[in-house]
Amino acid sequence: MDASTAGRSARALELLHSLTYFVPETQTALEEAGLSGRACYFAGRAAPLGPVGAGVVAATFYNFNREAIEPFVPAAWSIVSPAQILDIRYRTVGEAYEHLLGEEVLTSPDMAEAAELASIAASHIPGDDGRPLYSAYAELDWPETPHLRFWHALTLLREHRGDGHIAALQTAELSGIQALITHTATGRGFEKEFARKRRGWSEEQWKDGVDALRDRDVLDVNGDLTEHGSDLRELVEDITNDLALAPWAALGEEGAARLVELGSPWRDSVVDQGVFPSGVFGPAVQK
Repeated sequence: MDASTAGRSARALELLHSLTYFVPETQTALEEAGLSGRACYFAGRAAPLGPVGAGVVAATFYNFNREAIEPFVPAAWSIVSPAQILDIRYRTVGEAYEHLLGEEVLTSPDMAEAAELASIAASHIPGDDGRPLYSAYAELDWPETPHLRFWHALTLLREHRGDGHIAALQTAELSGIQALITHTATGRGFEKEFARKRRGWSEEQWKDGVDALRDRDVLDVNGDLTEHGSDLRELVEDITNDLALAPWAALGEEGAARLVELGSPWRDSVVDQGVFPSGVFGPAVQK
């Protein structure tokens, strides 16, 4: 199992984790509990960390503007406790999976097999050194039902990879906003305007980030990646893949291929049902 194959495997399944940030079940339940707007995302994802402040959330999420987080965190914890938020998230992810995939899929041998394979990979993550968000999720109890075990395992793999990705971005000397700008420029991340607004950056802050990247010859005058910029982003992805290899290597090429084979139709079904808003992803993102 090489690092590039492991990276492709992780990306192939990532939407089956991240749907929790878009499905109405989770948003509605958190709003009914008393949260509103972006607090549902910030407090929802950060809940395993405990009642932390905006600085910790900004540091671990990395490419969000801290100013966009401060109105919601830590205020959210006085409305709904982290433990309550976690209960809501796992319950509503289960409801969303049932709504999107159907009970027949959830109770199928394929789901049980996928949960087992994903759990094997997640259980072979070698440690939590320098992985704060992964570490927080790793301290949670494993769910018992196969589809929730599947989602929990994907979450551990996603946050472990994400923490390593931040280390790679730091190595490349890309700040949070610069990481976001260059990622959109690849055509494989969020669409630019969605990314800017969703991550809370003003047009002026975005322009300053673009100018700084032009000064480093990372972007050209049109805002596209230069050859140096493309090399830099490739370096970031290579480091990210290397740092996230261990759990996939433990699963092996055959196991990883089987997990992707099982999960891909479910991912495609979720996408086809319009869970993710139009204009979210750049032109290079494919199923």
